[in-house]
Amino acid sequence: VQLVESGGGLVQPGGSLSLSCAASGFTFRMSNMGWFRQAPGKEREFVSAITWSGNRDYTDSVKGRFTISRDNAKNTVDLQMNSLKLEDTALYYCAAAPYGTSQYSYWGQGTQVTVSS
Repeated sequence: VQLVESGGGLVQPGGSLSLSCAASGFTFRMSNMGWFRQAPGKEREFVSAITWSGNRDYTDSVKGRFTISRDNAKNTVDLQMNSLKLEDTALYYCAAAPYGTSQYSYWGQGTQVTVSS
C-alpha cells in the first residue's frame, strides 16, 4: 500500500495550492479518502474527506475555500486550496479507509504547506 502526496509549497496569504495523493496497493475506488493536517505543536486534525460514492465533508474552517475530489481511473484524490490563510500552515496527510472499514488505516508521508507573507 502506498499513498504519495505532492503539491505542497510556500504560498502567500490569499493564494492557492493544489495537493494530490496517488494511491496504490488497495481497492481505491471502494475506499473512503481523507486529508488531514498537523501544524507545529498541535495534534493532527481532519480537513476533508470524500467517500467512495462521492460524498464530501469538510472541517468548518476550510468550508468554502477547499475542495476535495477524486479520480477513480487514476487512483488519485486532490485537495484544491484557495484563499489560504496563515493558519492553514501544516503538514498535510492523505489517508485511506479501506472498503468495509470506518478507520483511516493507510497514511501517506505528508506534504508541507506553508502560508507566509
